[in-house]
Amino acid sequence: MSLSTMIESPIQALASLGLQHTKAVHYQLNPDQLSQQTLVRGEGMLNDTGALVIKTGEFTGRSPKDKFIVKDDITSDTVHWNDFNLPIEASYFDAMYDKLTQYLSGKEIWVRDCYACADPKFRLNIRVINENPWSNLFAFNMFLRPSEEELEQFTADWHIIQAPSFKADPVVDGTRQHNFAMVSFTRKTILIGGSGYTGEMKKGIFTILNYILPHDKQVLSMHCSANMGKDGDTAIFFGLSGTGKTTLSADPHRSLIGDDEHGWTNDTIFNFEGGCYAKTIDLSEEKEPEIYHAIKPGALVENVTFFEGTNKIDFSSKAITENTRVSYPLSFISNALEPSIGKTPKNIFFLTADAYGILPPVSKLTPGQAMYQFISGYTAKVAGTEAGVTEPKSTFSACFGAPFLPLHPGFYAEMLGKKMKEHEVNVWMINTGWSGGPYGIGHRMKLPYTRAMITAALEGKLDQVEFEAHPVFGMLMPTSCPDVPAEILNPRNTWADKDSYDSKAKVLGAEFINNFKKYANGVSEEILAAAPKI
Repeated sequence: MSLSTMIESPIQALASLGLQHTKAVHYQLNPDQLSQQTLVRGEGMLNDTGALVIKTGEFTGRSPKDKFIVKDDITSDTVHWNDFNLPIEASYFDAMYDKLTQYLSGKEIWVRDCYACADPKFRLNIRVINENPWSNLFAFNMFLRPSEEELEQFTADWHIIQAPSFKADPVVDGTRQHNFAMVSFTRKTILIGGSGYTGEMKKGIFTILNYILPHDKQVLSMHCSANMGKDGDTAIFFGLSGTGKTTLSADPHRSLIGDDEHGWTNDTIFNFEGGCYAKTIDLSEEKEPEIYHAIKPGALVENVTFFEGTNKIDFSSKAITENTRVSYPLSFISNALEPSIGKTPKNIFFLTADAYGILPPVSKLTPGQAMYQFISGYTAKVAGTEAGVTEPKSTFSACFGAPFLPLHPGFYAEMLGKKMKEHEVNVWMINTGWSGGPYGIGHRMKLPYTRAMITAALEGKLDQVEFEAHPVFGMLMPTSCPDVPAEILNPRNTWADKDSYDSKAKVLGAEFINNFKKYANGVSEEILAAAPKI
């Protein structure tokens, strides 16, 4: 709807934000209207299945070194200041807020009222203000959508003000360069400028929930996917990009709760979001049919290219970026749970793509090991994924989401450990990476085997089998698993050179120990005792 038909409270609210002289305000438009406006403005195209395809411009991914949190009375002693949680003075935020609202006051803006957290007890109302329609479509897809009745009583808890074409002046604005994302817990506002990458909005809200829920509500916030079986048994999947988090949680025999961000209360798991933001690089109907068929009218596809002379997407192309994406509402997934709330999990899976071929394909973790691995957040990138990377490269991201965690990783790990013990949850590590040697020598673990291991764990078929401890990492490896060759369950058995395996395992163990040093002062003795033995 246009400004003339907007309900009174959002108009008054916009004026109170400093947005009083806008050229036009488009409030709560539907996906078709937003897509048509994008086409009219020459900012996108439709592909052959009717999805809107856009380019996000200079930035095709998040810029973690340009995200700032205002350091003030709320955050000064609670935020874990580090390379991801960068402090900025309130005066810079206030000045930037005035500049940004003044900049938008002469333009068309798109406004959306939405919310995060499917559990109504923890609902966070968000008002999103954008300077283009396709960014507003992303907000429609990714956040939860209030009913007409709820909109009549809507009051924003937090605001996102996003203007990709507004550029900061680092000399006077306190930023590193012209793009920025600034979070103020006092003003309950996220400012985004200089970047059209839509994921900055999604991860901005995730960041504040990672503070509010654990710190204020005693709810564990998690960077994970989640699904639920027919009997109500919930499973959650932690993992960094490329480990299979979205793929493995998309199980046709289980209902999808969500693919990325969740909270764990005393008795539920709930999705923060109303949509999915899936990678599309090398997407195929055969491997990921649900995502493939979600690319239809209403979906927003980012930074892909077409086969020459067509509007058919070339999913293999990295011409713009490897981080090609699609956002769509959860309702586009046939087995999505509505509302997206599940019961307390019975199984937790830590996914890693170990390109060194050291970690076992499936193993069971003690609570101490689980917390240690959770804080470590390990995977390994293979050659070719980054410029200059010619051998596997270890990556550690605390709690499988370090860039979005304002509190000390030990805070989240202790909460996880307490819940695991209280609810007697099984914790498994799944290596979707290499077997028989490192990348270039061994081979990637077959997806049917990985699915069989997860299914066996979910169905309790690993409860009665024999286990053996890994000599370096200590996790328990099953000696048998239905529908999986027994010889691959202990990774050492798959290496032709056993001595080489032993030495490489110790090298990787040393990397874990070295990485963990920065967290040692904030964790318990139980966690420290779970370090690799080299």
